[in-house]
Amino acid sequence: MEKMNSTEQIAHQFYRAFQVLDADTMNSLYHSDARFSDPGFGLLNHTELTTMWAMLCFNQQDKGFKLTYEILDSSEDSVTVYWQAWYTFSRTGRKVHNQITANILVENGKIVQHHDHFNLHKWASQALGLTGWLLGGSGFFQKKLQQQTKGLLEQFQEQQRTNSN
Repeated sequence: MEKMNSTEQIAHQFYRAFQVLDADTMNSLYHSDARFSDPGFGLLNHTELTTMWAMLCFNQQDKGFKLTYEILDSSEDSVTVYWQAWYTFSRTGRKVHNQITANILVENGKIVQHHDHFNLHKWASQALGLTGWLLGGSGFFQKKLQQQTKGLLEQFQEQQRTNSN
């Protein structure tokens, strides 16, 4: 059996934590200056990305979330992961099967860049139904979605602050 490099180990740790919706472990793997991007959230800084994982994991508790992953390629400082998630989109209650390719860059044992790529039109069709099918492939839709998701992150952060006081 081939020995895993440290970048692969970080990827396994991240996606195993994601499988059990453990946002704290996922977030502990990021460098404090890390950046994340995907079609739905756009570009996020460290605070936003850790809030995103906390919110996504929180919203999927006890809702039949399932995730599988496979490492496609890795080097000393990067890893490419293909992952699939089956979940219920909380806003509409619709079932989604999203297929994502992640490109992750690691420096000194921490994730510094994480870019997820998926077909936004396909995702929108599943998550939003007819509206997503009609509009999900447009730049206008993507911009509006990113504005909405950033607003959801801010609301979730505020709820977490309120609940911790």
